[in-house]
Amino acid sequence: MRRRTAEEVERLLKGYEESGLSRQEYCQREGIPVTTFDYYRQRSARKAAAQRRAAGLLKVKLEAPQLQAQSLFTLVLANGRRIESAWSFSDADLARLIRIAEAV
Repeated sequence: MRRRTAEEVERLLKGYEESGLSRQEYCQREGIPVTTFDYYRQRSARKAAAQRRAAGLLKVKLEAPQLQAQSLFTLVLANGRRIESAWSFSDADLARLIRIAEAV
């Protein structure tokens, strides 16, 4: 069994969508096992879902204060908002704070 390139897999998936054939008919015509084709479809769906999730993420820049050695921080959000505070947040609390600040 040979490996197909990403371009070949993409061509197969697009060809199936445009063919109007059942999966079995299309796979028989292309000479590939239905299980292999289903694997390509699932992998493509997972990749698309990951890209949709990543599209909702925003870049933030963390800046540490220059003069204060204790645990203070400044969080600059993508929309220009700044949050300055003592660093006493858990990762989950910080993520929640960012979501809330971006939503407002």
